[in-house]
Amino acid sequence: MTVLVTGGAGYIGSHMVHALADAGESVVVIDNLSTGFSAFLPESVPLFIGDAGDENLVEGVIAQHQIDSIIHFAGSVVVPDSMRDPLGYYRNNTMTTRSLLNAAVKGGVSRFIFSSTAAVYGNPDQVPVPEIAPTRPLSPYGSSKLMTEIMLHDVASAHGMGYVVLRYFNVAGADPQGRCGLATVGATHLLKIAVEAATGQRAKIDVFGTDYPTPDGSCVRDFIHVSDLVEAHRSALSYLRGGGQSVTLNCGYGRGYSVLETIEAVRRVSMRNFAVAYAARRPGDITAMVADTGRLRSLLDWTPRFEDLETIASHALAWEEKLFRERGGLPRQAESA
Repeated sequence: MTVLVTGGAGYIGSHMVHALADAGESVVVIDNLSTGFSAFLPESVPLFIGDAGDENLVEGVIAQHQIDSIIHFAGSVVVPDSMRDPLGYYRNNTMTTRSLLNAAVKGGVSRFIFSSTAAVYGNPDQVPVPEIAPTRPLSPYGSSKLMTEIMLHDVASAHGMGYVVLRYFNVAGADPQGRCGLATVGATHLLKIAVEAATGQRAKIDVFGTDYPTPDGSCVRDFIHVSDLVEAHRSALSYLRGGGQSVTLNCGYGRGYSVLETIEAVRRVSMRNFAVAYAARRPGDITAMVADTGRLRSLLDWTPRFEDLETIASHALAWEEKLFRERGGLPRQAESA
C-alpha cells in the first residue's frame, strides 16, 4: 500500500517524502508547485502536479496507487497574509481539505494525518499549552486550520477513518544532508529571515513588538527541527497502523525562545552581524507559544534528534548558503557578532 503526501514538494512535505522513501515506504505526491519545488523530491517518487482539492485527480491517484494513508500538508501558512486575505485561506485550507476528504472517503482511505498549527490556541491561558486548552485563534489562518480539525473529526467518526492531528509550533531548520529546505522566496519564517540576513540577502531583520510581557519584550516561540517533525509524522503513521485511536497532538520541544534570542543564535552560528530594526506589533501575533509535549512523547515512539536551537540554526544556515551559491550569490565575509 502507498502513502499520499499532499504538498509533498513544499518545505515540510519534501522532508516528509524523503523520510518515507528512506524508510522504504511506497509514496506519491500531489503538489501544485505554487510554493513547492519538484527538484527537492527523490527521483523515484511519482509527482502529480495539481491541486489537493481536485477530487477527480485525487480519486484517480488513490485508485491507481492503492492509497491507504494520506499525510496532508498542502495549504497556506502565513498569519499576516491571512489577515489580508481571509477568504483565500478558507479556500486553500478548509475548502481544499473538504474536497480531499471527500475523495479519501470515496477511495476507502483508512488513515489521515493532518498538518495543523498551534495558532488554533490563540493567546493561551497557560504555557506550556496542553492539547485540551481552549481554541481561540487570532487569525484566519488559525481559524481555517481549526475548522479543518473539526471537519476531520466528524468525517472520521462517520466513516471509520483513523486520524492524527499534529499541531505544529514553529518549524525550522533543514535536512542535515542538504537535500531540501525552505526555499520559498519571501518566506516569513523567523529563522529563514535571520539566515537570509546573515548571508547578506537582507539589509536587516524586523522585530515586530518589543513590549510583550516576556523576559526581553519579544514574542516567545517553541522551535522544532523539520526533520524531527517529520519523524513525528512517521511515528503517527505507525501508531495508526498499529490500531491507535484518533488523537490530536502538539508538535514542539516544550522549550521557548524569544525572537531576540533566536536572532542571537543565528549570529553565533554564522559568526556574522546583521542589522535589526524594531517595529510595532503585528495583528494576529501571539505573545508566547510553547508546547506541552507530554501526550506526544507518551503516545508515539518518537525521540527528537535536533532538540537544540543552535543546531536548528546551523542547519538552516547551511541550507541557505547552499541556495545562495546555487543562485549565483556569494555569502558575505564573516564579521564579528
